[in-house]
Amino acid sequence: MNNDDKEKIKNFYDIYTWQQAHELVVEIYKITKTFPKDETYGLISQLRRAAVSVTSNIAEGFSRKSVKEKAQFYDYARASISEIQSQLFVSRDVGYISTEECNHLFLKSVSVHKLLNRFMAGLKNL
Repeated sequence: MNNDDKEKIKNFYDIYTWQQAHELVVEIYKITKTFPKDETYGLISQLRRAAVSVTSNIAEGFSRKSVKEKAQFYDYARASISEIQSQLFVSRDVGYISTEECNHLFLKSVSVHKLLNRFMAGLKNL
């Protein structure tokens, strides 16, 4: 994150990483609407919770003052991405989503993970 980035980012929703993670949340909400009703408190809840956790932790980390605290919340977001990836595989393997849908969402999650890694690397320059 250089000085130009700091001036452009006034709110958590200005962060490109958050924006991409938000798109992932929306896609996960849409796809889980097709899951069986008996998964309401299973995979539906788990996938949605993990997805929302990514954006929530980015937002919370943004509001923290110390670099250490910021990094802690961004690290929580990364962990939630891993949860999403694991749950996508389960969803595919039990037949709730197709391989193509799984691959699309998995690649989106990898992209968000990479963006978050780069964003966190920028914290060292603060």
